[in-house]
Amino acid sequence: MNSRDRILGRVRRALADVPREDTPYEQAVTRDYLREHGERTAAETVDLLAVNLADYRALVHRCTAAELPSVVAGLLSARGSRTVLVPPGLDPDWLALSTARRVPDRPETTPDELDRVDSVVTACAVAIAETGTIVLDGSPDQGRRRVTLIPDHHVCVVRVPAQVVASVPQALDRLTPTRPSTWISGPSATSDIELDRVEGVHGPRTLEVVLVTGEPSGGGATT
Repeated sequence: MNSRDRILGRVRRALADVPREDTPYEQAVTRDYLREHGERTAAETVDLLAVNLADYRALVHRCTAAELPSVVAGLLSARGSRTVLVPPGLDPDWLALSTARRVPDRPETTPDELDRVDSVVTACAVAIAETGTIVLDGSPDQGRRRVTLIPDHHVCVVRVPAQVVASVPQALDRLTPTRPSTWISGPSATSDIELDRVEGVHGPRTLEVVLVTGEPSGGGATT
């Protein structure tokens, strides 16, 4: 008998006298906590997201759907990006004005090849205002997890207010538990024992979030 069998055996013995009709755990535990802190309009929630994103040192930009292609092209140009990684379901119009060479997200692409890509542009699944967090769930317009963890520059497009919620509980309601999710609060950062902050150790050194009002054409996962 291995450790797993011993542990499961103890669990079964502990539950031996529990009636089958006993209240399931998910119903027995009261979850009457607040689902958001305070009351805000949709516009105020988006403003809070922008403030908290900036507090985490993300670069925040606002534009309309019609302006999005020029904004994305400008961000890539300002970065000096010659290549940009493109998830398979990303709306091609978002990159229509950029001169950077498109690099498709392919399963056979190696981490070294991804590391040589200058930037990646994605959509998102949902954005959380109270925590300044962007959540990706691997949808076609976001790509696999590694495409947003290896390139040094990530441009993430958020539709507002449709993709913005106030709190983590509200975000969880929009996510599918079986999908892989990546939660991003600002650029990748870590600190040593002396609290010296270093960015880009285990993810993009620069995160730029574009808050888009209106509905960008095509692409964009519905949440």
